[in-house]
Amino acid sequence: MSAREGAPRRFCARVEYDGTDFAGFQVQPGRRTVQGELEAALARLAPEGSSRVDGAGRTDAGVHASGQVIAFTYPGGLSGPRLQRSIEALLPADIAISGVRRVADRFHPRYAARYREYRYTVWNGPHRPLVERYALGVRTPLDDAAMAQAGLVLVGRHDFSAFGAPDRQPVRTVYAVRVHRRGKVVTIDVRADAFLRGMVRRIVAVLLKVGHGRMDVAEVAAALDAGRPALSGAAAPARGLCLRRVALGRPARESSTGNWDGELEQT
Repeated sequence: MSAREGAPRRFCARVEYDGTDFAGFQVQPGRRTVQGELEAALARLAPEGSSRVDGAGRTDAGVHASGQVIAFTYPGGLSGPRLQRSIEALLPADIAISGVRRVADRFHPRYAARYREYRYTVWNGPHRPLVERYALGVRTPLDDAAMAQAGLVLVGRHDFSAFGAPDRQPVRTVYAVRVHRRGKVVTIDVRADAFLRGMVRRIVAVLLKVGHGRMDVAEVAAALDAGRPALSGAAAPARGLCLRRVALGRPARESSTGNWDGELEQT
C-alpha cells in the first residue's frame, strides 16, 4: 500500500442502516440504495477518483444492517478518523459509518468474509407499531422450542434450492440456526458462509409454520431434500431482517458444544 499522499488507498468500514426506505444495498438505476448513497458521498469527497463501494452482502429492499462491511478505494489525502467524519457528514440520517481503516489494495469484503450472520426478529405479542417497524408482529403464540429443533435440520452443507432464489451454485454451509425467546421477542439467528437471495426470510417463513404447529421437523427435512421452493417460495417480510455480523479472516475454532470461539469483531 502506497504511503504517498493522494495515491489511491483501500479502506474498509462497518456500515449500519435502516433499510425501510431503501430498494436494497446494491445500486439500481433510478432507485434509492445504500450503495448509491455511499458512492455519492465518496464522489463528493474525491470527484476525480473512483467511488465504487463493495459490500460483504447484498441486502434486499427493506432489510436492515448493523454489521455490513464495505470497502472502497479513495484517492484523496484524508485518512482514518478524518475520512470517517467527512463521509458521515455527507450521508443521510438512515446510514451510519464507523471503523474506517486501511486494508490491502486487493481487499474485497465479499471474498474476505468467512461467515455472515443475520437476525430475524419477531414480536410475538399485541400490536406495537414502533416495535414492528423492525420486527414481524405475530399475534398467536409461537412454539419457539419446536422452531429451534426444526432449525437444526438446516445446519450443515446442503443444496438450499428449496430456500432461495434459483442459483447455479445453490450449495451453502449453514453453521448455526438459533431460536431464542426473551419475553415476547423471538429472534432467529442464521449463520452461514454465504446465502442465496431471500434464503433467510424463506427459512423464517418455514420456522414460523413450525411455530404455529402447521409443520414438523420431518416436513422441514423433506422440504430441504426435495429442492423445490418450500411453501411455494413464501418469505417472511423484510422489515424483521438485519445483517448483524460479517466475520473476516481465518476460520474460528469450533468447540464441541457448537459454539464459536475466536470471532472477529463486526469490523
